[in-house]
Order: sequence, then structure tokens, then C-alpha cells
Amino acid sequence: MITSTSNQQMKTIVQLNKKAKARRELRAFIVEGIKMFRETPPELLQRVYVSEQFFENEENYTCLTKSGINYELVSNSVFAHISDTNTPQGILAVVRQPVYEFSDLLQGERTRLLVLEDIQDPGNLGTMFRTGEGAGLTGIIMSRDTVDLFSPKTVRATMGSIYRMPFYVTEDLHGAITALRDAGIHTYAAHLRGEKYYDELDFTGPTAFLIGNEGNGLKQETADLADTYLKIPMEGKLESLNAAMAAGILMYEAHRQCR
Repeated sequence: MITSTSNQQMKTIVQLNKKAKARRELRAFIVEGIKMFRETPPELLQRVYVSEQFFENEENYTCLTKSGINYELVSNSVFAHISDTNTPQGILAVVRQPVYEFSDLLQGERTRLLVLEDIQDPGNLGTMFRTGEGAGLTGIIMSRDTVDLFSPKTVRATMGSIYRMPFYVTEDLHGAITALRDAGIHTYAAHLRGEKYYDELDFTGPTAFLIGNEGNGLKQETADLADTYLKIPMEGKLESLNAAMAAGILMYEAHRQCR
């Protein structure tokens, strides 16, 4: 049993929780809780740690032992130190980051994508992954300056969709959008200057929705790369919607049209 916070494995977990640089270098991230543990594909699990208290619940013990996965026991005090949550459930795993190629996201006529520029809120990004899975997206493309997908807050917000939604982080977002257009994928920019509402457009072919930063929206040079501007109707004095909400409306309209 690990009883010291000075243990190198424990130090690594703390670094993976706190620093994107560590997550990039080790190509790993941390998940906590029994639900996220159950959601994690076994081939991505690198190490599993459980607290003494975890085994006080017979259901937890049965779940873990039946999985056949090796685990390391950690004292309650040390587990509280390495946990990123206020009320730890007592199980934590180091997980290998899934990796996809750009081409993995393209599924011919079925292609439905989100293209995200500099999204900064972990909850928004996680919600987009979760909603994207529900709406049948084939993938999500993110600019390099988008918030880290593998931060603990983002991972929790995905509710497991991080394992099932293909994604690609690009150093050249404009180049990626151009590549989509060259592949015959119609690109739509959610923009206040849109002349047509989203429900007046046809999303039954290969489609990509461009969604911008929460505070500033899409950069003008990025929006100008889209084939079509669209807008979402808003009553009252609102000028914009939450980025995840806007993305969800568009994703589910495409899903409705394609059902």
C-alpha cells in the first residue's frame, strides 16, 4: 500500500492533474470515479489506484475484482492528496490518450463535424463532446489554443464521450478547414452576419459547423473560410448564445434532418 505523498507515482498523478505539459509529454491523463473507470476501454488503462475506503463498499469491491484489472492500494490520506475532486470516490486511473488521424473523422456522406476555434471553458468543450456523441457526429476538430481536452474538468464534463468521439487537434485550423472544403464537406459558420437561419439550410450532406471562442466568436478570417454563414434566432436583447448551446442546436438539427 502506498502511504506517502512523496511516492513518485503519486507525484506523477498530481502533475497529470495540474499540468497540460505533463499530460502532453506522457500522453496520459487522469480519470476519477467508478463511472469513468467503467467507461474506460481496458486497452487504454495504464494504472489503477484505489483508497482503503473504496473497499468498504461491497459493490465497488466486486466491480473491481470482477474486472480482472490490477490495482494499487493507496491510504485514504494520500488518495485525498492526489484526487482532483472535493469528495473522492476512492478510485483513480492513469489513462493513455486516444489518438486519431484527421482522416479518421471523415466518413464520406455521413461526415458530421464540429470545428472549434479557441474554446476556453472546460465545461463547454466537455458538453460539446457529450452532445456530439448523442447527435451522431463523426468527429471534432480543435485549434491548438482550445482548452486542453484532457484536463480533469473537461474529462468529467464529457461523461465518457472522450473515449468514443474521434477528435483531432490541429496547429493550422485554416488549413484544416480548407482541407474539409476540398474533401467536399460543406462548412457553416455560426455568425451574427448570417443571412439565413439554421433551420432553413440543408445539412443532409457532409457537414462541418464552425464554432468560435466564447467571448469573441469566430475570428473574421476563420469565418470567411466557411461556405455559408448561418444564424440562430434569438428573442429579447441577446446577441449570442453559449457556445456549447449553439453547437448543440446545430448538431441536433443536422441529426433531425438525417434521421
